[in-house]
Amino acid sequence: MSFLPKALTVPATSALSRWFASRAPKSDSATLNLRNVYIFFSREGMLFAVLLVITFIAGINYGNNLVLGLCFYLVSVWLISFHVTFAHISGLKVQLIEVTIAEAGAPVWVTLQLRSESRQPRRQLLFGFEQVDKETDKKSSKKIKPNVDNQNSVLVTRLQGEQIIRLPVQTHSRGQFELPRLKIKTVYPLGIMRAWSYVYFARTAWVYPKPEAFDWQAQYSVASQEDLATGGQYRQGQDDFERLDNYIEGESLARVSWGHVARGQGMFTKHFADPVGHEQSLDYADMPAAHHEQRLAQMTYGAMRLGELGVPFKMRLPSDVSAAALMGEGDSFAQACLLRLAKTP
Repeated sequence: MSFLPKALTVPATSALSRWFASRAPKSDSATLNLRNVYIFFSREGMLFAVLLVITFIAGINYGNNLVLGLCFYLVSVWLISFHVTFAHISGLKVQLIEVTIAEAGAPVWVTLQLRSESRQPRRQLLFGFEQVDKETDKKSSKKIKPNVDNQNSVLVTRLQGEQIIRLPVQTHSRGQFELPRLKIKTVYPLGIMRAWSYVYFARTAWVYPKPEAFDWQAQYSVASQEDLATGGQYRQGQDDFERLDNYIEGESLARVSWGHVARGQGMFTKHFADPVGHEQSLDYADMPAAHHEQRLAQMTYGAMRLGELGVPFKMRLPSDVSAAALMGEGDSFAQACLLRLAKTP
């Protein structure tokens, strides 16, 4: 419990956070060393420190050498724990591998590579990103909570060589998302001392709008086969006859048009195609919502649905100056559209 007023506690915490950040510049890879590793008594270690004080005072007051001997023994245990705990985390290398794109309100997943060059395995290392306050999730005024949610952290019980871990970071709003600082801590081996370090990554994540269904979503369903006579899109398949080509040696005889062979017209191969629907246009101006963010959310829904259906479509945003828009199909193109929606001003 803090005995300082809240008005004084917040600036003190902010000043301490800036001091930590000044000792660890932003980078996608970091090595823990004397400059960015901090150590202090753990919660249980504070009780151990009180025990040291009590035994020392009792030994001095009563002139009891046994009590003083116990005090000096406990001090030696504390010094050994101090050294071992610091050495256990120092020298660890952390590298950012990948940051996924995510929906607003869902977590982005961060992939990290851990590397230890120590001969002895490192144990009981806790990794976790600090939480971002929902009300201040903005570039200019992002507030970080000092603790790490254990549900969103990863405990590495044994690390030797290289290891890959994935951590979630909760998001709240659309746009560019700056990763909060990564906290690495350990109380190994005795739990008396707590060593920790902060890593500040330079790479950012992108958050696309939360999908919002709209009333005229039926326009983005797959067209019926009767509507495909003009302007339909086809792919190679087994259903509908498409064309005849000259037979090429090695092709399946099951596709040969034997009627043409019987009439002496030569060997031809039959090709078939499956209809996949009309090309669609996903336009910002056609969205029924009135607000900008709501329109982007409806476009997100349309892009995800069309990507699932495999329907070719174009997406046009207000920033597109030309009439022509980028066209594609499938999940990969839908992901590219979601990234564009995340980057839209």
